[in-house]
Amino acid sequence: MGAYTKSMQDLIDHFKKMPGIGSKTAERMAFYVLKSSAKDMENFSSAIRRVKEQVRFCGKCGNLSETDLCSICNDSRRDKGVVCVVEQPNDLILIEKSGHYKGTYHVLFGAIAPLDGIGPDEIRLKELIARVKDDKVKEVIIATNSNAEGETTSLYISKELKSSKIKITRIAYGIPVGGGLEYIDQATLVRALEGRRSL
Repeated sequence: MGAYTKSMQDLIDHFKKMPGIGSKTAERMAFYVLKSSAKDMENFSSAIRRVKEQVRFCGKCGNLSETDLCSICNDSRRDKGVVCVVEQPNDLILIEKSGHYKGTYHVLFGAIAPLDGIGPDEIRLKELIARVKDDKVKEVIIATNSNAEGETTSLYISKELKSSKIKITRIAYGIPVGGGLEYIDQATLVRALEGRRSL
């Protein structure tokens, strides 16, 4: 039975650490690297290095950025009075791709999950509450996932912001129970935003 060289096995093992990548896919990716030109792989490794060195999280909303504030927070055309709350930056990107939302965002970097030891203090909820006061926010749209953790987080946010007398809505239409935003098509996501309900 043949074995990979140490460097090939190391590369396969690194690819296998990526989410959704199993052994066979990791092997195919490693062979792709092996067969690619040195120039392509230099560009690839340079892109990885740049991401690690330059990409950070926006100091205000938590979006991906290469400066202190992301392009959305810096955009004067965005409605700063409306904040859409999401669990992760990739959820924000999905909503952005729909092209229909013109407000701003707040990334929590997780959801309340007591069984996993994640409480309100482990995600960016204090920052959201401070933002609502400081930025004179009129509406908070809660776009957490529709699983148990997302619903718990939604209820917590709603309870914490009730006294601020702002509009609090929850996307609902077309999002399957237990589903994550990454599995929703763009048209359904647009309808979910448009069909949001008050909490």
